[in-house]
Amino acid sequence: MTRFHHLLVPVDGSPTSDKALDEAIRLAGTSGANITLLHVMDELSYVTGFEPATVYASQLVPLMRAASEQLLARCGEKVLAAGLQVECVLITEGPGRVYEHVNDCAKTGQADLIVIGSHGRRGLGRVLLGSDAEQIIRHAAVPVLVVRATEPVEARHHR
Repeated sequence: MTRFHHLLVPVDGSPTSDKALDEAIRLAGTSGANITLLHVMDELSYVTGFEPATVYASQLVPLMRAASEQLLARCGEKVLAAGLQVECVLITEGPGRVYEHVNDCAKTGQADLIVIGSHGRRGLGRVLLGSDAEQIIRHAAVPVLVVRATEPVEARHHR
């Protein structure tokens, strides 16, 4: 079995992200690895286009940052509760897509494995929403462990 020393786990608060974190904790527990949690604050996902720039900068951005910090704190507490070492990284600004930030963090932090959750979207849903997991896999300089949702998203919506 390959022994990993440093796991990078991008988190976004979704159930699949939480499942990937659980798997990273399990893996780190057996291999003695440290965990770095990474959250990329996606400001564009909160923009409606109706808020004035001053409101956006003075109210929305601080709220987004606080929510991002709370997410990292919650995930970090889970890692610490398992008796593991954790570092939290929050990326709040700068150009680039999520996969670029993840891969940059893997390189600069010397991670030897990225553990990510995948929503399991297929077809049009994947095309329209894009796939950060797919882009991370395509561009990663280190191995990537993809933890999938229990069942594909489409299967849950067609019941």
